[in-house]
Amino acid sequence: MIILGFDPGYHRVGWGVASGGTQKIVADAWGCIETDPTQDLPERLLHIYHDAQKILKKHRPAIVVIEKLYFAQSVTTALKVAEARGVLLLATAEFKIPVYEISPAQVKQQLTGFGAAKKFQMQEMVKIIFKMNEIPRPDDAADALALAYCGFIKIGAHYRP
Repeated sequence: MIILGFDPGYHRVGWGVASGGTQKIVADAWGCIETDPTQDLPERLLHIYHDAQKILKKHRPAIVVIEKLYFAQSVTTALKVAEARGVLLLATAEFKIPVYEISPAQVKQQLTGFGAAKKFQMQEMVKIIFKMNEIPRPDDAADALALAYCGFIKIGAHYRP
C-alpha cells in the first residue's frame, strides 16, 4: 500500500510518500511544494493545487493523511493555511482518494510516545523509522513522512479498498 502525507502551509507544503505493509514501511519520495511569497495568495494556492495533482498522479496513493489545522499563533496565518489545506483536499478528492486527518499531537504521540515532543525529536524519529542516514529536508518534508507513517499505524493494517 502507498500512503501520502501532506503537511499543509501556504508558503511551503511538505509531502511524503511511504509504501509497505505490516512488516516494513519504506520512504519512497518526499519534498516540498514551495510558493513564491511575492505572488498573490490565489496564485500561490493555484500553484499548490497543480503540484499536488502532479504528486497524486505520479504516486497514486491508496490513502492521503493530512495534518489537522491547529494554530495558537495568528488567525491570519491559520486562515491562509486552512485555504492551502482546502486546495490539497480538493486535489485529493478529484482522485477519489480517502483522506484521514491527524492532529499534530497525535503524530507526536505516535512517533515519540509523547504528544508534546519537540520538532527535532520528531525529525530524528523519522530518520530512525525509515532507516535514513540524514533527517529529510526541508523540515516540512520530514513532517509529511511522519504523517504517512502514522497513516500506516492508524489505518494501514485495517484498510480495505
